[in-house]
Amino acid sequence: MGRFIPFSVLPILPLLILFSPIIFVPQAKPVMALPLSTNSRWVVDESGQRVKLACVNWVSHLEAVVAEGLSKQPVDVISKKIAAMGFNCVRLTWPLFLATNDSLASLTVRQSFQKLGLLEAIAGIQTNNPSIIDLPLIKAYQAVVTNLGDNNVMVILDNHVSKPGWCCSNFDGNGFFGDQYFNPDLWIKGLTKMATMFNGVRYVVGMSLRNELRGPKQNVNDWYRYMQLGAEAVHAANPDVLVILSGLSYDKDLSFIRNQPVKLTFTGKLVFEVHWYGFSDGQAWANGNPNQVCGTVVDNMMRLSGFLLEKGWPLFVSEFGVDMRGINVNDNRYLNCFFGVAAELDLDWALWTLVGSYYLREGVIGLNEYYGLFNWNWCEIRNSSFLQRISSLQSPFRGPGSSESNTHKIIFHPSTGLCVLRKSLLDPLTLGPCTESEEWSYTQQKTLSLKGTYFCLQANRVGKPTKFGIICTDSGSTWEIISDSKMHLSSTANNGTTVCLDVDSENNIVTNTCNCLSKDKTCDPSSQWFKLVDSTRCSSTTKSFFQFNPISEFPGKDFLWTLIGMF
Repeated sequence: MGRFIPFSVLPILPLLILFSPIIFVPQAKPVMALPLSTNSRWVVDESGQRVKLACVNWVSHLEAVVAEGLSKQPVDVISKKIAAMGFNCVRLTWPLFLATNDSLASLTVRQSFQKLGLLEAIAGIQTNNPSIIDLPLIKAYQAVVTNLGDNNVMVILDNHVSKPGWCCSNFDGNGFFGDQYFNPDLWIKGLTKMATMFNGVRYVVGMSLRNELRGPKQNVNDWYRYMQLGAEAVHAANPDVLVILSGLSYDKDLSFIRNQPVKLTFTGKLVFEVHWYGFSDGQAWANGNPNQVCGTVVDNMMRLSGFLLEKGWPLFVSEFGVDMRGINVNDNRYLNCFFGVAAELDLDWALWTLVGSYYLREGVIGLNEYYGLFNWNWCEIRNSSFLQRISSLQSPFRGPGSSESNTHKIIFHPSTGLCVLRKSLLDPLTLGPCTESEEWSYTQQKTLSLKGTYFCLQANRVGKPTKFGIICTDSGSTWEIISDSKMHLSSTANNGTTVCLDVDSENNIVTNTCNCLSKDKTCDPSSQWFKLVDSTRCSSTTKSFFQFNPISEFPGKDFLWTLIGMF
């Protein structure tokens, strides 16, 4: 910046102390003042504090019309596990016919399962949820919502389909207004009934009007006509809920909003939703260079939906997910890119899915759901490392109510969900929980400095840990954001070699030759992918420095120069 600023050094004693081993514990969520509303692109509570929607999808729209998993675990156990995993809300799906077909809604859970021949599931629900087994389907749905609320989990009601069953295809009769099972008037009637039913239910904070509009009949004119009518109907019946609008083409395209805003009689309640999966782009991730595919896909997402954030509208990624077994190359590469974008934009989101297995899906009884957080029997987490990884995205990085005076950068590593931190000034930088992240400044000269200090990050030799220095004008102190993914941080090593930030086998931050920048589709760049993320979070650990200025006034200056020489 062309001038000296006060900097600080750690007291000598803490230099000798290592932080305790990393333990991943879900962070306690603050009590929210409901209902929610919007403030520009943010969702906020009644006090104006940002509330980040960190949700998981719980399926309740298939043929049985009962929330999945109730034959495996008590509903209260499931709700408590959702909260314990750090999720603050559930996107709970429902079929339109549940609200508009009285003969269906009045069926008991037992009767619904008997009609489908699901006798084993009946026995399971009788054992695990005896209070639900003989409730009408609509009452059973309400019971699940109530239990989530009792466990301080917010609920977004998602009208997923009309006719109960698996979603989605272009020709299933559920895709767009006027399709076989999608009568617009009946849809508005159903939305009104559900909004009325949950009016005053504190933890029902939003209603998603319709999932994945699609098919040959989809068009922009009817989208505006009916989505605006549906939004007004919901707001009239329940002005406390967020009204969430999906786009076209399986909820990937909201580009038409750029030139024609939605016109509604109310404000402060409108949210847009988008879906983003690896398979949304076919097998592009597996068949292409990850850097180039990430750049192309993100540019397309920003063009179709991400631009709404820039225009001051909340954008909720209401579905994303991967094969939790970790064996799908397409999914794995996509997820690294998605995590980088989700952190950078600080998106609200809902993971697909909670469900470990289904009562009945597409004719298969007990189908295993490999995208599910739970395993088949709903007793264990399918992939605990994924849960640790996603925890970094469950709390907001910034937004209303945070300390805007503490604006800084964090260095986020998408493939681990961790951030760059230091145990002490003498130890190598390493990866750890983002709640303990260093606060960085990224200058116009492209230097990365510890905020409020002279210390800037410098490249060392290939394969060696990075170091700190106070001479921040050479090429080794400059960090360019390169590659199509915009996630390689590149500098120059001591011998003049171009290097990138990387992570070694012990999670230390090192510099290595930049890899996978283009063309090669077999290469995995994920260890070298880092995102500079704007944050106003305060670190949960304080690594204090003695303040002084200038250096010559520091009584231990000889020690200081010795210390600097170690880098």
